[in-house]
Amino acid sequence: MKAVSFDPGVMSKERDVKEMVAVVREWCIRNGVRFTPQRQMVLEIIVRSEKPVGAYDILAEMARTVPNPKPTTIYRAIEFLQSHAFIHRIESLNAYVPCHAGHSHDGSQFMVCDSCGTVQEVHLCSLPAPLQKRIDDTGFALSRWNMEIHGQCPACR
Repeated sequence: MKAVSFDPGVMSKERDVKEMVAVVREWCIRNGVRFTPQRQMVLEIIVRSEKPVGAYDILAEMARTVPNPKPTTIYRAIEFLQSHAFIHRIESLNAYVPCHAGHSHDGSQFMVCDSCGTVQEVHLCSLPAPLQKRIDDTGFALSRWNMEIHGQCPACR
């Protein structure tokens, strides 16, 4: 999948949304997977958000244009987008952000600002060597990995 470049700032959000939707649609077509209007709407809401967005925030946003959206619809769309690595879940916030790496990594890492709530994706494409050694030594079967580093961003320090 093509890496999508996301520029900071409100002016670029609509371009980011259009580009991400186009990339996801193209990927779905190539892979014979349905990209439903609900999935697209959930993706657009996540990409437009300035901060990680939770499922009920997505539901509230969707309710502005869709009469009586159902939580199950949101959760199914999130599950689809996450299972194909179009979005990531920030575990500690129970919220979602778009993937900025275009499927080019095996794990997900994030720097989370505890003051303003912004999240930056970090692109480590492999586990740190000591952790990989421990996994190898124990025979653990790794299926996915996610790391969050909490602190304060430069704007909040």
